[in-house]
Amino acid sequence: MVVAMLALGGMVQDAAAGEQVIAYVFPQEQPISPEGIAAQQLTRINYAFARMHDGRVELAHPLDADNLAALVALKQKNPRLTVLISVGGWLGSGEFSEMAATAEGRSAFLQSALELIEQQHLDGIDIDWEYPGMEGAQKHFRPEDKQNFTLLLQELRAGLDREGARLHRRLYLSIAAGVQPEYLEHTEMARVQKYVDTVNLMAYDYYEPGDQKITGNHAPLYADPDDPDGFSADRSVQAFEQAGVPARKLVLGVPFYGHIWGKVQDVNHGLFQPGRREADGFISYAQIASTLLGHGYTRYWDAAAAAPYLYNPRERIFVSYEDPESLARKCEYVRQHQLGGVMFWSYEGDPSGTLLGAIHTHLPQAGEAYQKKRNK
Repeated sequence: MVVAMLALGGMVQDAAAGEQVIAYVFPQEQPISPEGIAAQQLTRINYAFARMHDGRVELAHPLDADNLAALVALKQKNPRLTVLISVGGWLGSGEFSEMAATAEGRSAFLQSALELIEQQHLDGIDIDWEYPGMEGAQKHFRPEDKQNFTLLLQELRAGLDREGARLHRRLYLSIAAGVQPEYLEHTEMARVQKYVDTVNLMAYDYYEPGDQKITGNHAPLYADPDDPDGFSADRSVQAFEQAGVPARKLVLGVPFYGHIWGKVQDVNHGLFQPGRREADGFISYAQIASTLLGHGYTRYWDAAAAAPYLYNPRERIFVSYEDPESLARKCEYVRQHQLGGVMFWSYEGDPSGTLLGAIHTHLPQAGEAYQKKRNK
């Protein structure tokens, strides 16, 4: 792989070769133990979430500053590691539309983001606006979001470059992107991609209990011919490329959790069958590994989709999830299609490191190839 040279305010910097491995860390008001983070298997951490208050970026919880300091300190173990603050999320995107609607609002947001980056010694910002021009959880949106989203990212890029030149280091900008066709209809991705370092595709939750009337693979790599909706990460990647995003800026998102359906009949081991939400419909990979596998649940492999699932005929429960085999296939896909790497939500879903270990095994980390070349 070639080593790119990035000009930044008169400074030239080596850009790491290889694929990104990006972890969303979501502690939810819990302290982070640095010993619990495999820093050397990551290239970037996105800390979720900062909040917006009156259009400004703020830390959301009392422990956030200490947690960010702990993550930044991990650079002592892995100098290639970058730490970004992620703003928004499903429940935290309510102020984006109002803020981005005016030049004054965007300017105040940028200034507060730069202040936070400097105070916490961060490497940039990740924008998780769910979603421009669409209802989302907060139901705050307007038609002009499509253009205002682009303007926000353009101005953030310019501000980060100015601040990076002052600090003599690269500052990064990324977005978490929805994979539904409506997301592309409500954004200008051909323009957006010019301003961001990565577009992190949230290639999961294609099927969620309660949203669809049947079960399905919630993070399929390919579309199963029996899937009536034809969902897949591959189709999402192709759609973003057709919308103007270069493959090397696309980072494939994978889930460290699964979805659960109940009352599922024993036909096709529960796949693409009617079902209903079981509890809150969510289960972490850690819970799957410790309480389901080997406890009445049989693992099946959807070869067409390259996705695993579980079914318990006695309890009539179906579970869609990600495992090491499906991650190996996705890492192979990332390499073959020369994508920017892999990101996952979220680190807390698998404290054992099983899933991250699978990614580390099958995907060269950014900077490793370059470092080996330098050491020759």
